[in-house]
Amino acid sequence: MLGFILYLVVVGLIAGFIARALVPGRDPMSVGATMLLGIVGSFIGGFIGYVLTHHDSEDGAFQASGIIGSIVGAVIALLIYRAVTGRGHHHHIV
Repeated sequence: MLGFILYLVVVGLIAGFIARALVPGRDPMSVGATMLLGIVGSFIGGFIGYVLTHHDSEDGAFQASGIIGSIVGAVIALLIYRAVTGRGHHHHIV
């Protein structure tokens, strides 16, 4: 269990930082928020992988993903976060 948590923390940090680098625009986040973004992304990636392939179906739809799935999931989570909070929309007053 401790190994799984450590895995989530490390992959979460990597995936969160890469997702923030891939999505244009500023996202002022702490290291903890970036890690959380990557961890959420890991589960989003795992869910997408489950839906598409039904691989590891005995684990169910709520499972962590590898690094690529985590990055994809983190990008999706970041875009959803921006849509919900209104970030990413630049309002220019003329």
